[in-house]
Amino acid sequence: MLVPKRFLSWLLLPMLVLCSLIARAEPEGAAQALHLLGYLGADYPATVADGQVVDSSEYQEQLEFHGVLLGLIGALPANPGKAALEQGVARLGEDIARRRDGEAVARQARQLATDLVATYQISLTPRITPDPARGAALFAQHCSVCHGEQGIGDGPAGVGLEPPPANMQDAARMARLSLYDLYNSIGLGVEGTDMPAFAAQLDERERWDLASHVAGFSAAPVAAQGASFSLQQLAGQTPQQVAAEQGAAAAAAFRAQRARPPQPQRDAQQLIAFSRDTLDSSLAAYRDGRRDEAYDLSVAAYLEGFELVESALNNVAPEQRKATERALMAYRQGLQDGLPLAQAAQRLEAAKAELARCAGLLDGDGLSASLSFFSSLLILLREGVEAILVLAAILAYLRNTGQQQAMRSVHAGWGLALLAGAATWALAAYVIDVSGAQRELLEGGSALFASLVLLWVGVWMHDRRHAAAWQGYVKGSLVGGGGRLGFAVLAFVSIYRELFEVILFYETLWLQAGPAGHGMVLAGAGAALVLLFGLAWVILRGSRKLPLATFFGVNAVLLCALSVVFAGHGVAALQEAGVLGLHPVAFFELDWLGIHADALSLGAQAVVLAAIAVFYGRSWLDARRGQDSAV
Repeated sequence: MLVPKRFLSWLLLPMLVLCSLIARAEPEGAAQALHLLGYLGADYPATVADGQVVDSSEYQEQLEFHGVLLGLIGALPANPGKAALEQGVARLGEDIARRRDGEAVARQARQLATDLVATYQISLTPRITPDPARGAALFAQHCSVCHGEQGIGDGPAGVGLEPPPANMQDAARMARLSLYDLYNSIGLGVEGTDMPAFAAQLDERERWDLASHVAGFSAAPVAAQGASFSLQQLAGQTPQQVAAEQGAAAAAAFRAQRARPPQPQRDAQQLIAFSRDTLDSSLAAYRDGRRDEAYDLSVAAYLEGFELVESALNNVAPEQRKATERALMAYRQGLQDGLPLAQAAQRLEAAKAELARCAGLLDGDGLSASLSFFSSLLILLREGVEAILVLAAILAYLRNTGQQQAMRSVHAGWGLALLAGAATWALAAYVIDVSGAQRELLEGGSALFASLVLLWVGVWMHDRRHAAAWQGYVKGSLVGGGGRLGFAVLAFVSIYRELFEVILFYETLWLQAGPAGHGMVLAGAGAALVLLFGLAWVILRGSRKLPLATFFGVNAVLLCALSVVFAGHGVAALQEAGVLGLHPVAFFELDWLGIHADALSLGAQAVVLAAIAVFYGRSWLDARRGQDSAV
């Protein structure tokens, strides 16, 4: 009897998933052993001087920790390098007992940690680049009560503790600790002290974020320039190691970079590989019962990886882009719905298969000249058309009604949006880490706000489409200080909501195009600007020839239609950020119109359409009553 391949894949899938996860898992006790080696290397030097014990209680603690370490190493699985590790730990204990020089013992502990990592293939690198801004909030919530707001150990709950809370601004001690050591201490706590283990309260990503923030307490306020370090180096090495190998200047840069890890700039293949690896990590977290972390990782796999190649992929195979996006979203929704592991794993494999097809389509050293041009052209057109329509409609209205002062407010609004967008990008690139989820939150929130404002302005214009109705408002509140501010805010939001993302997409496209394609990227952006300004000119020019009532009516319909589009975009952005869940339905999709096959997105647009119908119906009834009264 032949077994169907589909049935066989279902039968073997759980076994394959389990085997892959076992292969990735580190041996039990390895993290604790690394934690103790890091603690010995950091704290032993302060307990002895010239062969004499300086702090007897701390020295006794070092001896006790070594005994625990010896037991942990002995309990590790059999390995060709295990015997050498046990001998090294035994020598470390002899040197501690002989009160050997502190720095020598610290180097010995660090070398043993390196050997342990190599012997058991332990990963010291975070799956997602740490975010110290998130870590600052976690520190205030969980740590400052003991360690104090500035990390010097002067928190109100730390008074009288023995030993006292660690001083995180102690540069000498922090120089002997790696970022992984800090991460490990946060998760496992420090036995024999009042430092608790936070592994049950904080997920893996939060502990890395917190470790990065803590590392910043001992980092000098200098630019992280000069030597450049990978995320693996920032997590696994210590400033002391870097200083010994590369000098004090490199160590200062290392401290600054690990306190604010730079976001990697990756080409299309690296971005897709990042998505694939992060999805694997997500499933591993899901298997371990860490569902919130698994969901966060699934969101990061999309926002920090695949989303950044969507623009290039759209020009090659738009249907493949949509298929991949649907597969990634389906896997994410499966995690949120609590699917069995085998089904979640099957959705993961489907998503990875789509990613592999994308990688094949974008394979090569760089984008072709034509692809670089059209990618650049469509990025700006896609993100800019809606904003230009809003601005042109408002400016045409203000010009046709003689409200020059309000026009200046609109120009000031979009001008400030350009400056704010550039400043936000510079801040995100050089000062703080802005995640993909934060970008989508910004876009989603501003799109929903713009939808409400456009709805209000569109309905207002419809109500004032007759000369007798609007003339009384020319010098009224709408064109007074409050009205001008409202127009300026609408102009600001319309431009700013897209600008930051446009810059990000161009950064990625610039890298993907390579030096040979930079000229075509600039040419595409220039062509898009010409088309956008041409669209604005057509609207402004054409509006002069329309009768006032017709112009008001067309403008009102345009702005109300854009409010529907923005509502769809806003909900979709919040879904991509992981704030709202997905509710797919059988419906067609038109990305440019904000129409997505999702119940929440379509529902938001239906609410806006219903509001438009209500307001327009009210206006029609008022007009009929006015006609009846006149008769």
